[in-house]
Amino acid sequence: MPNQKITREEACKKAKTLLKQMTLQEKVGQINQKLYGFEVYERDGDRILLSEKFREEAEKYSGIGVLYGLYRADPWSKRTYENGLYGIHAVRAYNEAQRHVMEHSRLHIPMLMSTECPHGHQALGGYLLPVNLAAGATFDPELYERACRVCARQLKGIGVHLALVSMLDVLRDPRWGRSEECYSEDPYLSSQMAAAAVRGFQQEGVTVVAKHFAAQGETTGGTNASAARIGERELREIHLPAMQACCDEKVGGVMAAYNEIDGIFCHANPHLLKDILRDEMGFEGFVMADGIAVDNLASLTGSTRKAGALALHSGVDVSLWDEGFSLLAEAAQNGEITEEEIDRAALRVLTEKYISGVFDHPYLPEEEPEEYTIANHPESLEMAEKSVVLLENHDNILPLQGTERIAVIGPHSDQIYDMLGDYSPSLKEDEGITLLQGMREAVRDRYPKATVEYAKGSGILKGNEEELAEAVELAKRSDVVILTIGGSSSRFGEVSFDANGAARTDGDVSMDCGEGIDCSTLEISPAQRALAEALYATGKPVIAVVVSGRPMILNREKENAKALLQCFYPGPAGGRALAEILFGEVNPSGILPVSIPRSAAQLPAYYNTKSSYRAGVYYDAPRGALYPFGYGLSYTQFVCSGADLEYEADLSAEKLNSLSRSTPVLKVRAKIRNTGTCCGEIPVLAYIHDREASTVRRVRELKSFTRVSLKPGEEKTVALTLTADAFKIWDTKMNRIAEPGNVDVMVELMGETVWKDTVTV
Repeated sequence: MPNQKITREEACKKAKTLLKQMTLQEKVGQINQKLYGFEVYERDGDRILLSEKFREEAEKYSGIGVLYGLYRADPWSKRTYENGLYGIHAVRAYNEAQRHVMEHSRLHIPMLMSTECPHGHQALGGYLLPVNLAAGATFDPELYERACRVCARQLKGIGVHLALVSMLDVLRDPRWGRSEECYSEDPYLSSQMAAAAVRGFQQEGVTVVAKHFAAQGETTGGTNASAARIGERELREIHLPAMQACCDEKVGGVMAAYNEIDGIFCHANPHLLKDILRDEMGFEGFVMADGIAVDNLASLTGSTRKAGALALHSGVDVSLWDEGFSLLAEAAQNGEITEEEIDRAALRVLTEKYISGVFDHPYLPEEEPEEYTIANHPESLEMAEKSVVLLENHDNILPLQGTERIAVIGPHSDQIYDMLGDYSPSLKEDEGITLLQGMREAVRDRYPKATVEYAKGSGILKGNEEELAEAVELAKRSDVVILTIGGSSSRFGEVSFDANGAARTDGDVSMDCGEGIDCSTLEISPAQRALAEALYATGKPVIAVVVSGRPMILNREKENAKALLQCFYPGPAGGRALAEILFGEVNPSGILPVSIPRSAAQLPAYYNTKSSYRAGVYYDAPRGALYPFGYGLSYTQFVCSGADLEYEADLSAEKLNSLSRSTPVLKVRAKIRNTGTCCGEIPVLAYIHDREASTVRRVRELKSFTRVSLKPGEEKTVALTLTADAFKIWDTKMNRIAEPGNVDVMVELMGETVWKDTVTV
């Protein structure tokens, strides 16, 4: 829990005592998160001046419940190093705002501070990580947990109580612009990474608000906030396990999703927010709305006041920027909601305040906070190194030998913001390392016989003949070409925004991924395609590095590139990680957390399709994904020389149904050997296929994984643990049970099944 000095029960008892002393208006104020925090101040040298709007809000409600995004810095917030908060300025702004709230609260109730943390803190000087899809490619929850702990320590040092972290969305359609915010297309991998994030943040005293609940990654046609046209079984099998994993870790907060599920908006869905989340999953924290989502319910209710009442009645406890919750006192007086329902939500907010310790320590020591960099906290670099996926390596062209004339070409090569992903802050000049910088540093420090030259070649979406010609000429006089292609979620260009901060597609855009930027084809842009084809035509060996926030169509790269690497936005140290991999200082060990299709027409292309039909079979296209989930190569070779099963419990259906979900029941002990000539690390995956069941099962389901590091010639036995839940399904009556029958158990390395056996349940 965020604060071990007080239990939730003790905090709730204190909150109930306080709640009895509050007026209706004060209670409504506690569940409002109306303000954009980045708009409530101005910086005048070292002085922090609070806005009149902030003062009016505190006066109106005799305090403020939650303040969003005081430190947020990006093109939408228009906060930069010139006018935003960082270092001692951040500490002073927090204290100034908190002091004003305390002094203008009749009962001296402090406010909570919430902040965006989609892949690290979205603030000036914020410690940034690779995006979630890159985190998923590591298959390393332990490393990710350590990285989240670093983020949490930074947040706690500047007064943040609530970290809004994307961790619940499962990627089912890569046309969706928010694909980068998903860990995977697989529910088990997504669950393991989500649980790791909750542990990492909350063990350092920062409460996680897990988002988005639920099924936002399903989408209709890959469009943002669109309908999840699924039934409850698909919802439970694919989209709810990550939430359950977070509840098992006692996550403190949950953010509802924009989308509707089978005609019911998540913000107006008591079955989802009460029956499932609280009664079934045991969630005890608070539910937060997404930005302006409550007001969107007016399409159902006819007014924002009634929209606020509907959301509160359905299980939403805290608003975000909407009008609806600010009208709840009026709604209560009109009989559209009861004061008891307002009490329920206010109690949860007050309970969180006691848990956070903000009542006891409302202010920060006014001193310069610790600076968080890759140099003193290398976890972000480690994640980047482990997230790169080697897809092709013809004639072992990689690693480079360190004697080549190297051409670095492509729009991402020297643009740090193209490496970061959506919702990233401004960086100082020395805060990030591009691929070009990483290559030049490597040559300067370790490979003096090599040379590196650079040409942009094209932009992400646009190009010109001069840039293209310069790139071709450079390629012709080089020994090898490093070509970056792919997409960008950078907001630092020609971008306009909606009221909730999402990018808009009207007018000129410079990004092709990110919230609000959905696509229809998954193709590399025409400008980049022209660049790639021109470089392939030179006959020089091209090593293609795909930098993107979603899977893209790579058929031409598979045919023409001598080597191909997939790099989901790797964060500020991504350029260094890529250089280390290209020169062989780091052996690539990432594997795909999502399938890469042959075309958008092939979608859905996820690996865990139902066994009721032959997925992806068309007369005019090859079968299956171009690169499947779990695929990834290494500079060395690994083999599985055998495996055996170790039963830790009776696998009978009757026994399994008496055990808790997390009880270990079966271990697969697999012998993995490095048969190559260099050290390497690789994820080892265990799947099942239930061959006899009352409902249609999936062709494969991931149920366990681990990573193993091996020296040349070394062999280790790894243990892949399957829990009781691995053998349970949602039956015809929507009960979670194990059923008698045969179940195949498989071990996979680098996208290939290397061992298989059958167990009887």
